[in-house]
Amino acid sequence: MSEQMRVMRSKELPKELRDRIVARHRSGQGYKRISAALKVPKNTVNSIILKWKKFGTTRTLPRPGHPAKLSNCGRRALVREVKKNPKIPVAELQRCSREMGESSTKSTITAALHQSGLYGRVARRKPLLSARHMKARIEFAKKHRKDSQTMRNKILWSDETKIELFGINSKRYVWRKPGTAHHLPNKIPTVKHGGGSIMLWGCFSAAGTGRTGCN
Repeated sequence: MSEQMRVMRSKELPKELRDRIVARHRSGQGYKRISAALKVPKNTVNSIILKWKKFGTTRTLPRPGHPAKLSNCGRRALVREVKKNPKIPVAELQRCSREMGESSTKSTITAALHQSGLYGRVARRKPLLSARHMKARIEFAKKHRKDSQTMRNKILWSDETKIELFGINSKRYVWRKPGTAHHLPNKIPTVKHGGGSIMLWGCFSAAGTGRTGCN
């Protein structure tokens, strides 16, 4: 494709040129010949002729609906903020929007993020693990991957969890794309200590569940 055609593809053609395309089409010329003669991409020629057949005009028609309340540049800036911090609240995104000179409502910002495939979802809670903990867990899994069922029947698995009494660890939302719930930035780390909570211990084996302890 020539440089001229690339420019024409990215810009709206003058009405005079659109009229010439339709005139050549009415005289019996094919799309390929019109494209070569006027140096306009074939797809553009096709679109202009289809529009002329449907509306009977080559002039620019008014766009349906209201104009966008947030520019593409503004939307991309908000997406960058969300990718840097998926847990950023909408109120903070509003402040960022005002600083860019595009004051937007919460609903406008939410709609813009939805257009980019980002949705507000409750963050998954996972234990806060260091790199050392993660490595140890992977090594344990690899080491015992080929254990026999008889060996596994002898294992007693135990775990503990903390339950907040006063809603300290209430739900938090993150902006994320579908299928990314378990990506590290989209999760809330949990710890096993702190006030205003109770600890529960439990265990299970191949024979079933054990007793639950409470503290």
